Amino acid sequence: MTPLAVNAGDTAWVLVSTALVMVMLPGLAFFYGGLVRSRGTLNTMMMSVAALGLVGVQWVLYGYSLAFHPGSGLVGGLGWLGLEGVGAAPREAYGATIPHLAYATYQGMFAAITVALVSGAVVERMRFRGYLLFVLLWSTIVYDPLAHWVWGEGGWLRTLGALDFAGGTVVHVSAGTAALVAAIMTGPRRGLGRTPFVPHNVPFVLLGAGLLWFGWFGFNGGSALTAGPLAANALMTTNTAAATALVAWMLLDHLRARHSTAVGAATGAVVGLVAITPAAGYVTPLAAIAIGGVAACCSYVAMQIRSRTRVDDSLDVFACHGVGGIVGALLTGVFATKLVNPGGADGLLAGNPSQVLVQLAAVGATMLLSATATTAILVLVRAVVGVRLGIEEEITGIDLAEHGEEAYYGGDVGELAGRRPLLSESVFIPESEMSHR
Repeated sequence: MTPLAVNAGDTAWVLVSTALVMVMLPGLAFFYGGLVRSRGTLNTMMMSVAALGLVGVQWVLYGYSLAFHPGSGLVGGLGWLGLEGVGAAPREAYGATIPHLAYATYQGMFAAITVALVSGAVVERMRFRGYLLFVLLWSTIVYDPLAHWVWGEGGWLRTLGALDFAGGTVVHVSAGTAALVAAIMTGPRRGLGRTPFVPHNVPFVLLGAGLLWFGWFGFNGGSALTAGPLAANALMTTNTAAATALVAWMLLDHLRARHSTAVGAATGAVVGLVAITPAAGYVTPLAAIAIGGVAACCSYVAMQIRSRTRVDDSLDVFACHGVGGIVGALLTGVFATKLVNPGGADGLLAGNPSQVLVQLAAVGATMLLSATATTAILVLVRAVVGVRLGIEEEITGIDLAEHGEEAYYGGDVGELAGRRPLLSESVFIPESEMSHR
């Protein structure tokens, strides 16, 4: 068999896609940062930035090897520690015509943004050192094995025939499930139900959503690993699903509250992007309309249900990424067709109803791994460095408490020149909470 040769066009496309996915992390920082109160802006944005740095190192040292080196059905081997042996030659197992090192770099960006997504569930109340330890442990115990299950040589979900073009289960279902567990275990923010938690900077939210949409073309299109028809299809389906979900969300907002909000439109676009991720290289643009529309409706309902509970998934990570990812993964099993991607599989509408069951198994296994491992990791983090801020630190603001700086000096009552707000200027603290200090 003739060894694969590096193709300059394919390599250029994957390199550009790597940069596009990297841009999604500052995009997520703006999206999440605009949704919180001003006293938590820097911490919220730092959670995304820190994940890019920490996972970037972990990925080189051992993360890529655990995820993609040939191994068992559950986890990869250790042959690529420190990226030893990962060089200029293409990866034969994937039929890719790009340098192995380019593939490893591209996949590293996926690893970084996945754990950063979880942070939206615990904003304004999780200790930064606890978050950093969580990032390291979660990437190692959840993300790396899961990536191997779905994409790695010998991974059991890949062998089962699960379709996940760019990370519906690996990225979004896993992060959404972890976010729900983290929100429950961390507990709600002080004042939930008594103090309004409104976005402090809606333009940041729109900017972040735009950067995410822009970067998602590399997220999904780059997963084709070629600069050809499959990448073109992925770009079209990605844009179509996002546009459909945005429109659907605006309509739902108008029907429910008689106005369409900017935050809602931005959220809808992100939900559409999430939902199309597993399907982008397997379905037609018309199917992308159905996927975007159904996902928007399901995520919208999930968000309304969550708002009526005491679960403080602050930025509705599970409703957006968890529910959106689940819907997208299952509908991939409905709409997939080999007419789009001969290397994939036909779905329900193409005469293969069993593909829906395979997709359901992949979703269930992902949620089980993420939920159980996230619970264990948070128990460990709580015991080692702590998870939750103290009452006074949370009232003062997590930016000052954890980073010693603020996004806006004088932006909130009591924040001018770093002055701690008086209790009379802050949320009501029940005596029962004060007694726990």
